[in-house]
Order: sequence, then C-alpha cells, then structure tokens
Amino acid sequence: MHLYAPVMALFILAAGFAIFSVVVSTLTGPKRYNRAKVDSYECGIEPTPQPVGGGKFPVRYYITAMLFIVFDIEIVFLYPIAVAFDAMKLFGFVEMVLFIVPVFVAYTYVWRRGGLDWD
Repeated sequence: MHLYAPVMALFILAAGFAIFSVVVSTLTGPKRYNRAKVDSYECGIEPTPQPVGGGKFPVRYYITAMLFIVFDIEIVFLYPIAVAFDAMKLFGFVEMVLFIVPVFVAYTYVWRRGGLDWD
C-alpha cells in the first residue's frame, strides 16, 4: 500500500485544489446577472430568439456527436493493431474484423434509420 501513497497524495491535492477553486470563485466572484450572460453563445452571431430558460438542441445533434466519438475511439483502438499487424498475423486480422463488424453494423443501422440526414 505504501507504493500508492504518492499517487493518493497527488489525487487528494488535486481534488482539494479543485474544490477550493470552485468555492473561492463562488464566494469572491461578481454576481452581476444580465440577459447577455444567460443567452447561448453562437460564435459571435446574435443569438436567435429562444424561450425562457434557454433553447434545446435537437436530438440529431447529440446522435451525430456520439457517432463521431464512437468512430474516433475505434480509430484509436485500431491504430496499435495496424502497427503490430505483421507480428500478430491471422490473430490480428481476426481481432480487427471482430472489432470492426459491430461498429459497421451499428453505423449501417443509424444510416438506414436516417440518423445522418441533415435536413
């Protein structure tokens, strides 16, 4: 257990700093609320009229974002297999196919359901 003492000390120090920062900024920060602070920011463009409490993003936005994350993570996992492909031979090929097929099936399902349409 004494091997993990420095890691635990660093974790406690980081958590303490995060909690301290949030508490101090809440206590000492200015509390001037106005309409501009509650509106959503749209890259410098004047925000479109929204209902009270802020607007909602369509579900398609989140689906597209999740698809991007899934394929991004897939590439991260496929890169080491591609680098060591010669050493793994048939085992590497089978593992790569078993990893790609479920993601490809999910992509086809979302595509056929219209999850990638932008209209």
